[in-house]
Amino acid sequence: MKSYREELWFNTPHRRAYLNITDQVQGAINKSGIQEGLCLVNAMHISASVYINDDESGLLHDYDAWLEKLAPHEPTSQYRHNDTGEDNADAHLKRQVMGREVVVAITKGKLDFGPWEQIFYGEFDGRRRKRVLIKIIGE
Repeated sequence: MKSYREELWFNTPHRRAYLNITDQVQGAINKSGIQEGLCLVNAMHISASVYINDDESGLLHDYDAWLEKLAPHEPTSQYRHNDTGEDNADAHLKRQVMGREVVVAITKGKLDFGPWEQIFYGEFDGRRRKRVLIKIIGE
């Protein structure tokens, strides 16, 4: 069995962003040479997420609106975490809802998705550099 590791780095200009990273993940699979296996994609920061869904602008807008209703950024004083001097408690909660990582099967060197599935990086406390880990294992 072989393994391959790669990092993606992001620095979004806005506090929240939803980036389709499917092509970058497939690129890592191509570099790995692995034809059959598993691909883990993991947000390495506790205020960001990796998730799978449809790449449709209305859905991305709906996610953003829904998450902001669930855990609104303001007033920042509503969160005890922000008593530490930070203002990103909402980002931690949004990450918890959207998830930390995804695992996708690799078949014949390609991500083995269902219809419309794409991999996204969800940023909830942007404007600074963050990374995503891609770990591929297989043959």
